[in-house]
Amino acid sequence: MSYFYVKALHIIFVVTWFAGLFYIVRLFIYFAEAAEKPEPEKSILQKQFSLMQKRLWYGITWPSAVLTFIFGLSMLYLYGSVPGWLVWKLSFVAGLYVYHFLCHKIFKQQQQGLLKYTSTQLRVWNEVATLFLISIVFLVVLKSSLSMLWGILGLILFSAILMLAIRIYKRTREKR
Repeated sequence: MSYFYVKALHIIFVVTWFAGLFYIVRLFIYFAEAAEKPEPEKSILQKQFSLMQKRLWYGITWPSAVLTFIFGLSMLYLYGSVPGWLVWKLSFVAGLYVYHFLCHKIFKQQQQGLLKYTSTQLRVWNEVATLFLISIVFLVVLKSSLSMLWGILGLILFSAILMLAIRIYKRTREKR
């Protein structure tokens, strides 16, 4: 019975972690776009986005990432074995933590007022979390090698569609 309680808590913190990852990159985008505004609008917006980033990152995203890790390890212990699909899932989860740490690097840069990425680059970066989410959920639900192969092909197609959508959105914004 304790496995299901731990699993429920794990899922809850995965959801809040992803919510934080999706929103923090949106705040990175807004911060970068505010740099193009004239003063005093630029300073006012960047100060507000910086505060929002800090509250989100340290109040929701980091705690959720840590609790996801703790409950994930607990589930792994309670599960008792490591089937093939779980090895793949854990590989994607490791990639997601790398993504998280890279977001932390961008967060630190923007907190210091440094802009190393354009809003378009950050929009592409925002979709990386989506790819991890899709990969992990499909692996957990399907648990099949053949389904995983179709999932990878679908993921590649989905990635191409996302990149195309970002380009179309950029062109539409530039025309306005």
